Amino acid sequence: MFASRTLFALAALVAIASVVASAQAATAPPANTSPPQVSGTPRQGATFTAYPGTWTNSPTSYSYSWIRCDANANNCADIGIHRRQYTLTDNDVGHRFKVSVTASNAGGKATAVSSPTPTVTASGSTPNNVVKPSISGEPRDGSVLTAAPGTWTGTQPITYTYQWNRCDQTGAACGSIAGATSATYAVTASDVSHTLRVHVAARNAKGSTSADSNPTALVAPAKSGGAAVSVSTINLPDRLIVDGVKFSPNPIRTRGAVTARFHVSDTRGFAIQGALVYALGLPYGWVRGAPEVATDSSGWATIVLQPTSSMPLRNGALVVFVRARKPGDSLLAGVSTRRLVQASIR
Repeated sequence: MFASRTLFALAALVAIASVVASAQAATAPPANTSPPQVSGTPRQGATFTAYPGTWTNSPTSYSYSWIRCDANANNCADIGIHRRQYTLTDNDVGHRFKVSVTASNAGGKATAVSSPTPTVTASGSTPNNVVKPSISGEPRDGSVLTAAPGTWTGTQPITYTYQWNRCDQTGAACGSIAGATSATYAVTASDVSHTLRVHVAARNAKGSTSADSNPTALVAPAKSGGAAVSVSTINLPDRLIVDGVKFSPNPIRTRGAVTARFHVSDTRGFAIQGALVYALGLPYGWVRGAPEVATDSSGWATIVLQPTSSMPLRNGALVVFVRARKPGDSLLAGVSTRRLVQASIR
């Protein structure tokens, strides 16, 4: 009888302990066993969806909080969005995201955080140049040139930056001009006899691309003179000019040789090397014919005129017809020029 009562009491205690344990389990807060996850394409305009992960103790509800981090998943901050889904905006490009999930039941609540997403990229496309940049204005020392960025496709908005480059006479061997990074450029004496290009970088949220303009014509000096350039660089509408004449002796007093010097430049103001200069004394027969002579590195051509016995030695003038032309051009066409000059006879 005593043994039966003892067994009954023990059974009752076990039953009570089981009920207490069940009651305690029912009121325990949720515990996370696998972390929350984020699905969706990490691209501007796409939507992230949060999944709560796995929890014990039967959560009755979940709440969400989206967290934006830098590209290294550091410097994270709650952005105040508490929906299960979040649509990525322009401000999210270059960032990574986590989602914080709080699970709740009658026993309390607990929070778990997902791993960071990949970095959010921009939608659309990088800039693509379809019409190259261009330069307007006169390429001359002291003038101001203006760059236009050209035409670009790609996701808007697109911003542009500029770098002016100084190049050789063919538009090659270019080097950046320090500080020349605006859409306009004031030409300097250092640019004379060079060409200029502008390098344009176009940037949008997706990335950047660059393109170069065609080279300008040779930069001319501010005034007539300066270093001579090859006659091969002269093309219409630019033309040659005989802008300097010297005779020695002057005046002419005998029928000895007369040294005539002619300087050739072009309409831009460059001295010209390699132009062919021809001189003919008038009236015909006063001076023997002389061959064409090419201008030197300073733009001067020297021709020796030999008077004949027909040239009178009295007060008057020897008239000289002078022509300068580009080799290969027609004698009276192309970029050639002609003029009449004279030396005094005493």
